[in-house]
Amino acid sequence: MILMKLRGTVLLFAAVLTLGGCAAGTAAPGTLSVVAGLYPYAYLAQAIGGDRVTVTNLTTPGAEPHDLELTARQIATVATADLVIAESHLQPAVDAAIATTAPARVLDVATVLPLEERDHGADPHVWLDPVRMATLAEAVARELAAIDPDHGSTYAANLATLLDVLTGIDQAYSSGLATCRRTAFITTHAAFGYLADRYGLTQIAIAGISPDTDPSPARIAEIQQAAADQGLTTVFFETLASPALAQAIAGDLGLVTDQLDPIEGITAESRADSYPGLMAANLQALRQANGCS
Repeated sequence: MILMKLRGTVLLFAAVLTLGGCAAGTAAPGTLSVVAGLYPYAYLAQAIGGDRVTVTNLTTPGAEPHDLELTARQIATVATADLVIAESHLQPAVDAAIATTAPARVLDVATVLPLEERDHGADPHVWLDPVRMATLAEAVARELAAIDPDHGSTYAANLATLLDVLTGIDQAYSSGLATCRRTAFITTHAAFGYLADRYGLTQIAIAGISPDTDPSPARIAEIQQAAADQGLTTVFFETLASPALAQAIAGDLGLVTDQLDPIEGITAESRADSYPGLMAANLQALRQANGCS
């Protein structure tokens, strides 16, 4: 039943893709120029804007969004955009470009979705909660309709399709994680707090909010003790970071490793090529690791 729901979600996303416009960075006459700081926000803009928008993702595939540096051309794209969708304090280079160039309209994700404080910092990974993504999608649709009111009905229709996708993801997670032998999971990077909060899970992160933070020996010992106490089977690693730390900790404890994607970008190593597909892959990984029925 869960797999049928997941397949339905991915098929519904295929319908969303038919709304897509030109490739990122290729200007199309008569379209709105939308610039996004990273993939999840570019996904929303394209799904809602359809062929009315040209979407540019400032973070290239495989790049770490937190460490983004912009070229002069990218800064110029920010300056001339009809709409910039970014999350303040997540990507300092994007914040600086917005402050310097003052684009016509900016949607700051952090003003739409209040950020939770975790590990002595604000957790930026709001897109991993599909309910929060739905709230943000509505905000993006409002922005596009305000810029281009003549096509407001198009944005509303595309939004409705997208909300169906996000609702499907939420329902698949709610039912898929309802009955599990374990509710905790170990991950190398504390990116999954919003997802864990939404579905009654406990994230045990080796490193903090920043993926560049190295864990102390004391923290590694805490992780190992938690794994032993709770009978955990898996240490999750990410697509944009080395799996070496996860493999070392898993090896010491006789555990397995698996991939849990923070969906900051799509790479050749990603298990799917879209936000819905990656959310489905993450759910499968969590269900397997936690013994869900």
